[in-house]
Amino acid sequence: MTTLEERSFDYDNNGKQKTTCYLTGGPENGPLMVFVHGWPAIGKVWTPQLQTFSSLGFKVVAPDMPGYGKSTADKDLDDYTQENINLGMLALLDHLGRDQAIWIAHDWGCGAAWSFAAHYPSKCLAVACLTIPYRSVELGLEQLVDHGINRSIYPADEYPYGQWDYQHFYETSFERASEFFDANCAAFLKVGYSKGDSANFGKVAFTANVSRDGGWLGGDGKKLQKMAEDMPLEDTVLDEETYTALVEAMQRTGFWGADAWYANHARNRKYTLEKSTNNGDLHMPILFIHARFDSVCATTTTPGMCKPMRRHCRDLTEVSIDAGHWVAEEKPAEVSAAIARWLVERCKEQWPGFWANGHVRRTT
Repeated sequence: MTTLEERSFDYDNNGKQKTTCYLTGGPENGPLMVFVHGWPAIGKVWTPQLQTFSSLGFKVVAPDMPGYGKSTADKDLDDYTQENINLGMLALLDHLGRDQAIWIAHDWGCGAAWSFAAHYPSKCLAVACLTIPYRSVELGLEQLVDHGINRSIYPADEYPYGQWDYQHFYETSFERASEFFDANCAAFLKVGYSKGDSANFGKVAFTANVSRDGGWLGGDGKKLQKMAEDMPLEDTVLDEETYTALVEAMQRTGFWGADAWYANHARNRKYTLEKSTNNGDLHMPILFIHARFDSVCATTTTPGMCKPMRRHCRDLTEVSIDAGHWVAEEKPAEVSAAIARWLVERCKEQWPGFWANGHVRRTT
C-alpha cells in the first residue's frame, strides 16, 4: 500500500483565480495516470485504483473536480462548461510538469475526459472511461435523448426523456433539485451509492420519473431519511472512511457546483461540434467499461448509445463488468484488472519500466 498525499495548486481560468485540490501517489517520474470522478464525488473515491496503480509504478493523480471537495466551487455556471473544465485540466498538467497523461474517468468525469480528448488529443496518451460512452453526455441532453434511450423500455409518449428525465429536471428546476440534496446530503449519498441490483436490469429507472414526481423521491426528505436509516452502510459501495469524507466534502460545498455540470448542455454541444479536432475521431487507445446493471447509463440494454463511440474511436477496447453504476467502487479489483490488461495490451510503452528493460525507443 503506497501513501497518498493531498496537494493543491492555484491557476488562472479566463481571468478567474481557481484552486484544484488533488490526491497523488507513486513515483514522481512514473507514467502519469489522472483519475476523474463524476457526480457527486471527490478524488478519494478512486482510492482502490490509486493504490493499485501507484504500487505498480505509475504516478497517480485524482483531483477534486470543479465544484467539489477542496477545489473551487463558485456559483457561476460558466465555471462548469466543458470548455472551462478543459482549461482546468490543462492547468493540472502544467502544474505537474507533464505534457500528457493516461486519463481514467467515470460518470460526468467521462464527459470531461471525452471532451478533453476531442479538443486536446495530443495531451492524451490513452483514455479509459466507465459507464458513459464517447459522444454522449459531452454533446448534451439532446444527444442522450437521441441515442441513449431504449424505446422498448421507455415509450416516447410516456417517457420523452427516458431515464435522462432527471437531467431535464435540472434544466427546469435547478435550485429546487440542489436544495433537496443539500437538505440531507448524508442520507442522499448513502442511498445514492447503493450497490447494483441485477433485478433492475432492463427495467424503468427511477430517474425517468423525476419531473413527473416533482423532484427526486418527489422531493420527500422524510422518505429519503427513512431509506437511509433502513440501509446499512454495507449495502453501499463505500467504506466508512470514504463515506465520511464524501459527506463532509458535499456539506462544505453544497450541491450547486456539482449540479451545475448539468446546466450547460447547449453550450457544451456547440463547443464539441464546432471545436473538436479530427471531426471528433479519437486515435489514441480507448477503453470503455460497461457496468452491466447500471439502470441509468444502461449501455448493455441500449444498443444505440455506444454506436457513436464505436464509429469515432479507432482503437477501442470494451469490457463489461457485473456491477451497478458505481462500478469502480463496487468491483475495484475487476476494474483495476481491466485497466491493467488494456494498458499492457494496447499501451505497453506506457507501462512503468518499459524503456528501462532493454527496449529501444524508435523515432521517425
